Amino acid sequence: MLRRRVITSLAFVPVLLAAVWLGNPWLSIVVALAALLGTFEFYRLSSLAGWQPFTFFGTLFVLLFILNAHSGDVRTTPFLISGVVILSLIRLLWCADKERAFTNWAWTMAAIFYIGWTMSHFVLLRGLEDGRSWVLVVLLVTFASDTCAFFVGRAWGRKRMLPAISPGKTWEGVIGGIIGAMIALAILHPILGLDKIGYGGLIILGFLISVFAQLGDLAGSMLKRTAGVKEAGKLMPGHGGLLDRLDSLIFTVVLVYYYVVWIVG
Repeated sequence: MLRRRVITSLAFVPVLLAAVWLGNPWLSIVVALAALLGTFEFYRLSSLAGWQPFTFFGTLFVLLFILNAHSGDVRTTPFLISGVVILSLIRLLWCADKERAFTNWAWTMAAIFYIGWTMSHFVLLRGLEDGRSWVLVVLLVTFASDTCAFFVGRAWGRKRMLPAISPGKTWEGVIGGIIGAMIALAILHPILGLDKIGYGGLIILGFLISVFAQLGDLAGSMLKRTAGVKEAGKLMPGHGGLLDRLDSLIFTVVLVYYYVVWIVG
């Protein structure tokens, strides 16, 4: 298992880092492709749970959110959100299964916002000043948190956190993830030239990234448990599906984007 995880990471990570380094349009393409595959996996989970989301409609709007972020014109975002809500409710009128129509609509909307809206923040973050460095912070610090939480929990984990949702997650692993995120951010701080954030902010941000990453992982586990599966897919050997890797990142990228916009400035 561990060997496959490492091999898969060595295959995917260089492509991801290259896209971040080069910026647009390459980053937008990679994000759109990841969002597309993640949406397919999400709707597969909903189908396994017995629901019938509007797959084409949802996938289209997931991609539109990425395209909207790529355009750089945030004034269109309220229009896009309004279109999602109104058009999806109009689509609901033609739902064959009237008794389950609202739940099918809810699953459709969930993918649009859970994947499309959140992942569009990768493109938005990259477009900010020092955006390349901040996207790298999201990726590398989240990976560090996940990795440390995994190994610490595996070696010393005793106290189960939420066994009904994620049996393998322990409080010891949570602490290990937080410490790992703080150390990773402290190392990256001088390398990436994040001069606008002091050491106090560094500690706070590292803590928040780890907490949000682990909450994202738990949310993803809850979705999989609802569908009665252990993994969202088989795309990434040793990791599961793409959604199994995105569940942490989509929480942390939103956190870091608004942290940079509202606090760092």
